[in-house]
Amino acid sequence: MATQKMLGFVHTDQRMPEKREAEIRRQDFNEIYARFTDKGAVEQANRCSQCGVPFCQVHCPVSNNIPDWLKLTAEGRLEEAYELSQATNNLPEICGRICPQDRLCEGNCTIEQSTHGTVTIGAVEKYITDTAFDKGWVKPIVPRIEREQSVAIIGAGPAGLAAADQLRKKGYQVHVYDRYDRVGGLLMYGIPGFKLEKDVVIRRWKLLEEGGVKFHLGVEIGRNTDMRTLRAQHDAVLIATGVYKARDLGGPGSGLDGIVPALDYLTASNRKSLGDTVLDFETGKLNAKGKKVVVIGGGDTAMDCVRTAIRQGAMSVKCVYRRDRKNMPGSQRETANAEEEGVEFVWQTAPEGFTGDAHVTGVKAFKMHMGVADATGRQTPMPIEGSNFTMDADLVIKALGFDPEDIPTLFGVPELKVSRWGTVQVKYATMMTNLDGVFAAGDIVRGASLVVWGIKDGRDAAVGIHNYIQAKIAQGVAVAAE
Repeated sequence: MATQKMLGFVHTDQRMPEKREAEIRRQDFNEIYARFTDKGAVEQANRCSQCGVPFCQVHCPVSNNIPDWLKLTAEGRLEEAYELSQATNNLPEICGRICPQDRLCEGNCTIEQSTHGTVTIGAVEKYITDTAFDKGWVKPIVPRIEREQSVAIIGAGPAGLAAADQLRKKGYQVHVYDRYDRVGGLLMYGIPGFKLEKDVVIRRWKLLEEGGVKFHLGVEIGRNTDMRTLRAQHDAVLIATGVYKARDLGGPGSGLDGIVPALDYLTASNRKSLGDTVLDFETGKLNAKGKKVVVIGGGDTAMDCVRTAIRQGAMSVKCVYRRDRKNMPGSQRETANAEEEGVEFVWQTAPEGFTGDAHVTGVKAFKMHMGVADATGRQTPMPIEGSNFTMDADLVIKALGFDPEDIPTLFGVPELKVSRWGTVQVKYATMMTNLDGVFAAGDIVRGASLVVWGIKDGRDAAVGIHNYIQAKIAQGVAVAAE
């Protein structure tokens, strides 16, 4: 009978886990979706069509075995489902929460294309892993052998954590260096709690520590130590710093007080939620309470900012984006959640400057129309003459994306090769840079991207590092034999 527990989409409608009402959830930073009940998870996993070519898996950066763990969930074989889920993904409980599934697995689900409504893959993934933690199935790493070789990982974000997990499983002595005081990078300080509660990140951090990964926090490469020292102390080094330099927006008045970068704003909010004292929040500089807020940008970071401002008690929140809704890069699901919570979207609008004396009082903008498509097929926004207007604003948040910091200079290795965009160059077959034994992964290689791509790169880098170290050992053995 168990083998018949699929194809439920023909009689069962799509249903997400219970979502808190907008008026309630905008009062706090708790996650907005509940976990599936056991019955709900089985029912929704049962909707999978088990298609011969699983487009959900094809469009997952880490190639999760989605149809298989959906089938196991539908059959009540939950521990097996967890084992299969974590086999390809080092942070499944996080991806289940924050991946833009509507652009990846769920957006390419076969039954979604046939208008039956996608399988709620992300919510089932979250259910599987959270249940596994509750049941005690998630265990600290216990390597089969302990190796004396050590690896330094710079950055405790998704790419660094995935690589650390993989390398520790192989028995390497793994040391993770991060300039922040907590593990997680953007998972901890960039993504708000209503998408990812911080206990989830801390739980994974502590699990890695119990498995023997050593974290060195508050260590900034170039200030507390440098790359040459790390290379001397370890058999390989992985650069997984991410990209943190905010893209700027010029124009008249762009230097006024009250115009702030998105990451500064989100970090202050997350630190406040974690119980830290944040001076810029206390003074109101990075606090939206009682203010008219304008967020510039249309990506996932912009959605995080507008929804944070709502929860801080802003008087009004507007999101300004130069293209229309269908051309925005952010998750449509997050946009819908923001609208429910009271955010006003000002589509096809571009800022050209700011008003105010010392502090910003308004955003000067003009309307755009969608022109012809460019080489990528995306329509190019064009200004409409005479459409200028001004929006009132007490706080303007720039969510325009991120660029790499100057890694060769910061790390004291000017010989490290970077691209014309400043990203670290690697050979993708090995993930190694032009420096022997120095690897790179995640956003610092590919530019600002998704958490799941960071995990993919971290896993690939771990393979490259393992092969590199083993080749060095074999080479040393061969030389000794001579």
